[in-house]
Amino acid sequence: MAKAIWNGVIIAESDNCEMVEGNYYFPHNAINQDYFKPSNTHTTCSWKGVASYYSIVVNGEENKDAAWYYPNPKDKAENIKNYVAFWRGVKVES
Repeated sequence: MAKAIWNGVIIAESDNCEMVEGNYYFPHNAINQDYFKPSNTHTTCSWKGVASYYSIVVNGEENKDAAWYYPNPKDKAENIKNYVAFWRGVKVES
């Protein structure tokens, strides 16, 4: 079971994660929506496509654009469609 933790709180938990480029991608239904705020940020990966972002808010503290996902990935990344990955201090334990 993988867990994503930020600011002392488990924000995602699943045993159905996908590993891509050293990152755990959690199924969308495994994240605790209470802590996620949609962001207007988007980036592009040459082989995965356009990523969208969430900011994470825990105990009044915001971690801007600390989670990303691919709502419409390219064919090679179809396995992570709408799966969420983390960075910027979010700790993932497995």
